[in-house]
Amino acid sequence: MGKNVNGLLNIIGSGCVFDGVISAPHSIRIDGTFRGKIQTAGTITVGETGQVEAEIKAQNALVFGKVIGNMYVEERVELHTSAVVTGDLRAKELVIKEGVTYNGNCSMKTGKEPPAAEGFAHAV
Repeated sequence: MGKNVNGLLNIIGSGCVFDGVISAPHSIRIDGTFRGKIQTAGTITVGETGQVEAEIKAQNALVFGKVIGNMYVEERVELHTSAVVTGDLRAKELVIKEGVTYNGNCSMKTGKEPPAAEGFAHAV
């Protein structure tokens, strides 16, 4: 986990507010506020000060902050002690640390977005 293509990392720093769509071939870290859609071939990390309202599609996810929205993760999701997550989650592997607040449905399959008939609501 944490694989960066060519060692690159996009960062939205603490205090920064971004509304829109991010599509990146490498990892993304959010310590500020983001609203919209995120797609990365790498790892999405939401730091302790990060607040995300978005549909997220990623290879892996590390959440220390707040996420509202559905996450479609190809491999592994880790929700750390300070995480607050509201939304449906789909991943092959899920790690939830003690103290996490999680409200949503979880499916432990591939992180690919399910057909509408499978019942996942779409955020954003």
